[in-house]
Amino acid sequence: MTVSRHRRLLGPRVTLLVGAVALLLAACDSDPDAGVDRTLTFDGPDAALLNGDEVAAASFTVVASGEDAHLDDIELLLNGDDITGDASVAGTELTWAPGELPDGDHEVTVQRTFEVEEGEDPVEPETLHSWAFAVDATPPEIEITAPDGAVVAGEPVTVAGTTEPGATVEVEGGSTTAGQDGAWEVELASAPDGTLTVVAIDAAGNRSDDDLRIVTVASRVSLDEYRAAHLTGCAWGFPALRDAVLEMVESGQLNAVQLDLKDESGIVNFDAQHELAQTLRPEMTGGCTFDLEEAVSTLHERGIPVIGRIVVYRDPVLVNWAWNNGFEEYATQTTDGNRWPSYAAGMANPANDDVNDYNIGIAEEAAKAGVDHILWDYIRRPEGPIENQVYPGLEGTIEEAVVDFVRDADERLAPYGVVHGASVFGIAATRPLEIAQDIPAMSAYLDYVAPMVYPDHWGPGEYGLANPNQSPYEIVYESLKSFQEATEGTRARVIPWLGDFGSREMDAGQYIRRQIDATVDNDIREFLLWNAGARYTVPAIPTLD
Repeated sequence: MTVSRHRRLLGPRVTLLVGAVALLLAACDSDPDAGVDRTLTFDGPDAALLNGDEVAAASFTVVASGEDAHLDDIELLLNGDDITGDASVAGTELTWAPGELPDGDHEVTVQRTFEVEEGEDPVEPETLHSWAFAVDATPPEIEITAPDGAVVAGEPVTVAGTTEPGATVEVEGGSTTAGQDGAWEVELASAPDGTLTVVAIDAAGNRSDDDLRIVTVASRVSLDEYRAAHLTGCAWGFPALRDAVLEMVESGQLNAVQLDLKDESGIVNFDAQHELAQTLRPEMTGGCTFDLEEAVSTLHERGIPVIGRIVVYRDPVLVNWAWNNGFEEYATQTTDGNRWPSYAAGMANPANDDVNDYNIGIAEEAAKAGVDHILWDYIRRPEGPIENQVYPGLEGTIEEAVVDFVRDADERLAPYGVVHGASVFGIAATRPLEIAQDIPAMSAYLDYVAPMVYPDHWGPGEYGLANPNQSPYEIVYESLKSFQEATEGTRARVIPWLGDFGSREMDAGQYIRRQIDATVDNDIREFLLWNAGARYTVPAIPTLD
């Protein structure tokens, strides 16, 4: 607090220090009230840098006391502009509270003005006191860049990002200072499973925070390229079939395993805790289940990634239960109000939010258990004339509904750091409306598409081939070119499904080897092998170095 006394005296200005911050000033000899005491006291913030909270609480005060206490000749300026009219006056006390000020340098000045008679030269105001300070009321922005996706439980994790240069960053009891480029990182001994809060405090004391959702998984295996074989839930539990595939991995012919998590019959092959999965569990008869965490651990211990296949809209278990329990809207229907008849009347409705949540929820549980890929299957409408099909609740087209599904799945799976792809029909690259698979649109939200380019799935004349099933190399080669064109410029790459089941025209070994050769000749070194019974033509599968 500073005090100034103005006395109308002849002679030089006299300055006295009163207490720690008091200042006594004598008035100049032009004062007509010479000989009358007036003391002015100034009070305001002492800090050179004020944050938003400090500006909001700040006030600048001038108090007059003494025999001639008045404020008639006192003006208050902000950065040279008169703000006296914005101040409040109570008796002989003037107070100005800014409330808020823009970031930058500011000066609040108290000055005394002088009245002169008409015809006399004006007298410059006299500065009595000033406060010079800077304002930084903007909280530092926080961007968290790591970890990106799930982290392995119990292992160290680096939390990193950017904020205002020089700000202090606090994470789970650890702290660091952001560099000149704003970059920061904090190493944690192990990641908490849940929400982690990052706090940034800048030099002015402004504080901001951001929450990071940490998802932990038991383990994770990632490769640059994937070559896998299909295993059903039952095949996983049958040592002869499971071990044959694992031996192919050991020999270098494969490097991953595709394991069914929810199959064509609608059976969920592990004990999913999703509410609808638990409701449907008594309906899931005749299939096989396994301990998912144990399966993931078994494969990960060998360095083998797990590709979890989830059949989405072909689901007799769900549709039959829904139809009998008042949830008819879960089903794809005919124009006369019946269930669509294909696949045991078990085609679910892509436009239904509950159906989609059910499948994505199963995928989330699998991702948390350590499954490395989610591979969607049957994300399409049933074959047949679209004008005969009814999708309760559909807004827009059925193709758009399928794209909405992969978009929502992509968003919900992102925290788990899991890769996800979609099995699609071979014709989808050129004829998307036949089964509602718009490959370019879907590829914006997928890491890969897995076209089922099995030679026996093509009719005569496709790509100019009289009998595609007799030309496995040609049909696979040409169809994969179409898929590469359809996914160009998107984030998705192409990992084809190849059929290891032979044909009447050639032996199984030649049949599958020709498909693999066509894939490699398209500069694709990844594939998924399909055999419904999980019995593979081992000698025909090459080792791709």
